[in-house]
Amino acid sequence: MALRVTFVAAAGSSSVLGERFDDDRPLDQAGWSEVQRAAHELLPLAAADLRYCSPAPRSRATGDGLGYAPLVQLALRDCDMGRWRGLTLGEAMAREPQTVDAWLADPTAKVHGGESMLEFIMRVGGWLDTRPVEDGCRIVAVAEPSVIRAALVYALKAPPATYWNLDVRPLSTTTVTGRAGRWSLTLDSVSAQTARAHL
Repeated sequence: MALRVTFVAAAGSSSVLGERFDDDRPLDQAGWSEVQRAAHELLPLAAADLRYCSPAPRSRATGDGLGYAPLVQLALRDCDMGRWRGLTLGEAMAREPQTVDAWLADPTAKVHGGESMLEFIMRVGGWLDTRPVEDGCRIVAVAEPSVIRAALVYALKAPPATYWNLDVRPLSTTTVTGRAGRWSLTLDSVSAQTARAHL
């Protein structure tokens, strides 16, 4: 029995504000505009048998804006970054350079007082493995790019350090197929318009 789980990356906020750890900012006007431009291509995913989203405000708003009416899943929340929550990587590095270096080098490190990278990956992977098993079931999940990266590392059984080499763009889709413990990455075709938007 195989499931098809398509992750949709939440729309971004203004790039001027920078990417922040465990970010709970709402979707801004730039993000809403992105959702409106992508809606015609992503709307067909609303036909999925099950529709989920992370509890992050941008993920919920993206799912609602695309017409998915998704069910919030706490297991799809971003990594708990402890005292670094709301900081950019550069800001954390400026405050605690040695601590950040230790965290980047060791996936089991919880130096910020939150969740280790390995715990984060296993939590997201645990969610993936516990989806209802019905052959051909289609699932869509709107989540922050970090959550999708964690899901891919888990699904591919890749070393945790692979997380840092994955680039998940806002409103991109990533699909895995399979069942608990046996997942494959499925590369979907994209339209020329989508391809141009991500160049």
